[in-house]
Amino acid sequence: MKIVVCAKFVPDATADRRFRSEDNTVDRAGVDGLLSELDEYAVETALTVKEAGDAEVTVLTVGPEQAADAVKKGLQMGADAGVHVLDDAIHGSDAVATSLVLAKALAKLEADLVVFGMGSTDGGMGVVPAMVSERLGLPAVTLGSEVSVDGQTVRIRRDGDTASDTVEGTLPLVLSVSDQANEPRYPSFKGIMAAKKKPVETWSLADLEVTPEQVGGASAWTEVVEVTARPARTAGTIVTDEDGSGAAQLVEFLSTNKFL
Repeated sequence: MKIVVCAKFVPDATADRRFRSEDNTVDRAGVDGLLSELDEYAVETALTVKEAGDAEVTVLTVGPEQAADAVKKGLQMGADAGVHVLDDAIHGSDAVATSLVLAKALAKLEADLVVFGMGSTDGGMGVVPAMVSERLGLPAVTLGSEVSVDGQTVRIRRDGDTASDTVEGTLPLVLSVSDQANEPRYPSFKGIMAAKKKPVETWSLADLEVTPEQVGGASAWTEVVEVTARPARTAGTIVTDEDGSGAAQLVEFLSTNKFL
């Protein structure tokens, strides 16, 4: 079985994230980045399936040069190979264009099982798995909080607010998992050393038969028009109740600020 995990390189949420002044897109090259935390659950799912049977796991990412770190993390966790789609024309692509590039790469890889996280920590849209499945003409079982693979059948439990559903499909298919699916492993020293010898391919848009006009900011359906820095946190209001008027002051504050 060929398993491909789609992993995204995102700005570190604990670092100083910012936008590029030229086009208001997320600055991915000038800030610290890493494998999206939510995609670690996808990598762990793929590795668990691999360990339970005969499978090969490839980590696929699309992004700037630094995105190679996302592939590296997947290899250190235990994946067998990596693919990095790198092309300057991809910059500024929205979910629609991203799904096109991923679908072309997945078709070239001839994936049997495609695994996504539930969303990216920088965008949080969660729509790319469904878009990719549509482009590939494959079924999708999404947002699994529990996953099992039995032969050609993939079964998930999807948890909602009031109930849980069991959904299944037959390979090949697209799968996405939630952050409840497992506990991602930490790369071991052995895994870190072994990752240095694992094959990683770099593909351009031309390798995927995608033209620059099909991707990038110029073809995006949405754009960020304006960016304003979050204002600094100000001191809060302290309500004292020395004379019994504390409750009235609190109500007045909540009412004035339209919190009621």
